[in-house]
Formats: sequence, structure tokens, C-alpha cells
Amino acid sequence: MEKRVEHIELKPEMRVDELVAAMGKSGVFSAGRVAKAVEIYREMLEAKSTVFMGVGGAMVPGGLRRILTQVINKGLVNVLVTTGANVTHDLIEAFGGYHARGEALVEDTKLRERGISRIFDVYVPQQVFELFEDRIQPMLAEITKEGARMSSDEFLRRIGSRLDDENSFVKAAAAKGVPVFCPAIADSILGLQAWLYSQEHELCIDCLRDVREAVELASNAKKPGAVLLGGGVPKNFILQSMLLAPSAFKYAIQITTDRPEHGGLSGATLEEAKSWGKIEPDAKVVNVVGDATVIFPIMVASILTKK
Repeated sequence: MEKRVEHIELKPEMRVDELVAAMGKSGVFSAGRVAKAVEIYREMLEAKSTVFMGVGGAMVPGGLRRILTQVINKGLVNVLVTTGANVTHDLIEAFGGYHARGEALVEDTKLRERGISRIFDVYVPQQVFELFEDRIQPMLAEITKEGARMSSDEFLRRIGSRLDDENSFVKAAAAKGVPVFCPAIADSILGLQAWLYSQEHELCIDCLRDVREAVELASNAKKPGAVLLGGGVPKNFILQSMLLAPSAFKYAIQITTDRPEHGGLSGATLEEAKSWGKIEPDAKVVNVVGDATVIFPIMVASILTKK
């Protein structure tokens, strides 16, 4: 007989994991999929799976910076792949800058006149980019003394080891030995600053070395699993790393606001990845349609609070 939908009942002092369990008993719509994602993530951790996490978009300006750091420090991820934007904005805060709450409906030309850049309803003052340049250029001079050619992982490890901010996910990854790849690092303010430095000094961030290192990690992965926040380059880089590995992902979780019909990768379902051999035919997967800045904190809180 089919399972019935059990309606969610809220209780005083309800823990997040208890709420997620209730969502799982409901079992339908996004609530059911969030609960399924937590279930799969827990199974990955219990199986000591090698967890590859993709962090697309601008999750750091969106408030997930400390959560990414917690995920690293708590051992919930083994390999991280992210955008240059997330690294840049992590470093902005590590250097003493900040992000401000703003408005999505605003006259952007007026913001430009005020020296403010906008990411939906997040404001980034121009002075933090000036601070970023003042801090990153001397750091680039330091790290290239150890060699001028490196993968993006090595590049970010050298930077992370020089940061003082305990809330930085780049610093946490360097301290914990968690590789952080940024395959499209040129597509960011950090990439722009690296290019400026390279005009008068030797510096090469080798994207093909990224591929080699990622494929090696995938080939040696134990019961590999993927947790994908958003899509874009981080998602594809993680999934393609399995194409030359002896097996494919056995677990996969995707959180995205995108749709699959137009053929874009960010909305492509995990089932589609099975046709490429990136995910095992019998893999445990779930596609959660929604905002990762809402859903991922609930998932991590549930995993960390379960007794």
C-alpha cells in the first residue's frame, strides 16, 4: 500500500533535525526532497564517502561563509570546487571588508555614483575592493616565492595559510588539508588582480593542473559523493572528474533554482548525468529545487544537531 502524507506538526523548542524528520514523513514537494537530501548526506558521511562539494554563484555574499567554514572544520567535505566570486568575497571579509544589506529594486546608476556594486540585494562598497587590492598584491608577491606555477588549489592553499580570519573558508581548507579548486578563477576580481600582478612578475595558475589533480582525487575516491550548491563551472568540474575514474558518483545531491528545459548545466538533473557516466546507474540522488542559502543551512544544521 502507498505511503500516506503525514502532515508536519510544529512543536515548541523543536530542533532542526526534528523538523527535517517531520518534513521527511510528509515526503512530498520540496520538504520531502530536503529531507531526502539530508538522509543521503548522512549516509555519505556514515559510509566515509569522499565528498566533493560544488559551491556555485555568490554563496558567500549570500551569507553562507561561516557555514562553509563549519562544513570544512566538521569534516563534512573532502574536496571543494567553487567560483572565483566566492573566494574573492571570502578574502574581502578576511581582509577586514564587509558586505551590506541593500535593496533589489533600486536605481543602479545612483549606486554607481555612490561607489556601490550590487549583487541582487547585497551591496559591496568600492572601498572594500580597494582594500582587497592593497592586501592581495603583497600576498601574491609572497606566495610566488614558493614557485610561480601552480594549480588553483595550491594557489588558494598558499593564500589561506596566510590568513588570520578564523571565519574564512579558504583559511579553514588550508588548515584542514581540504583541496579547494577554482577552475574559472580568471572570471573574478581575484583573477583580475592575479593578472595585474603577472604583468610585471612571474605567475601562472595552471587550469590543466587542476584537471589532473581533480581526476587523481576522483580516481582514488572512496564511495564518492557530490553535494552541489548551484551549478555552473563547479558542478561540471566535479562531475567531469569522474569521466576518467574507475567508477562514478554513488551519491549526489543538487540544490538549484534553475530549470532543465533549456539545456543549461545549472538546471540539468542528476539523472541526466547518468547518461554521461558521471553518476552510477543505481546511485542515490536527489534534485532539490530552491535557494541554497535557505536549504543548505537547514541541511547542515540537521546533520550537526541530530542525536
